[in-house]
Amino acid sequence: MNYLKYISLVLTIGVFSAYYTPKQLSETAKKQDLTIVNSWELPDELREVSGIDWIGDNKIAAVEDEDGIIFIYDLKAKEITTEIEFADKGDYEGIAINGANAYVMRSDGLLFEVLNYKSNKRTTKTYQSALSHKNNVETLALDSKRNRLLIAPKDEDPNDENIKGVYAFDLKGQTMLADLVFRIDMKDKALKDYHEKKSSKTFRPSDLAINPLDGKIYMLEGVNPKLLILDATGTITKVIKLDKKHFPQPEGITFTPDGKLYISNEGAGGKATLLEVKIL
Repeated sequence: MNYLKYISLVLTIGVFSAYYTPKQLSETAKKQDLTIVNSWELPDELREVSGIDWIGDNKIAAVEDEDGIIFIYDLKAKEITTEIEFADKGDYEGIAINGANAYVMRSDGLLFEVLNYKSNKRTTKTYQSALSHKNNVETLALDSKRNRLLIAPKDEDPNDENIKGVYAFDLKGQTMLADLVFRIDMKDKALKDYHEKKSSKTFRPSDLAINPLDGKIYMLEGVNPKLLILDATGTITKVIKLDKKHFPQPEGITFTPDGKLYISNEGAGGKATLLEVKIL
């Protein structure tokens, strides 16, 4: 190599390295798929936050995996404004709001319906879903267009160890629908970078939500943080690996009616967080 060219190359690398560390380069690459617009540190009561849903007026409803309480968190005030008790202690993982009623999923597949959840005269009913404690359920989302709730197992699916099925609870009939909404193949080529020897560990859903603008389904994983985006048929259109620095344990996801996306993280040794996220 020409001596002057060699010196020029060395100087270029040196200057580049001085400004950009490998860690920064890695984070820059990850930001090509996703950027954080805003963030909130959640109070200690929500250190174990496990499910969230947007309820309007800059507020979200949240549950955590220890107490039967719905927490209303105000994003502007940056504080919990209301605590609504609906059941005894338990591992509560998902929440979905449908008008005046709230639905909460316990990890053993028991669905809680809290009628008039903001009222002092609220009542609570329970329904057993098609899933149980063996499946470890952490997801719950309202599909308002079809008047149903969507759920999926975190661990092994009851029908096939090589899939994660998305199941539906019909709100009008108050019963589980017999057919799966769709199946996510754990051997799908879109998941090739995450394949595990035990298929059920390839993707372990911690929550899901429907984008109101295009109907796509967004599914989180908290164990190995990632975000799956699927079309209405269940076909994976995108997989985003989430940076553990900002997403140490993503457990909750929700959209505003105009398409703003929020993801919550359990404390994982620090403060729980709520992040407003934009997919690029």
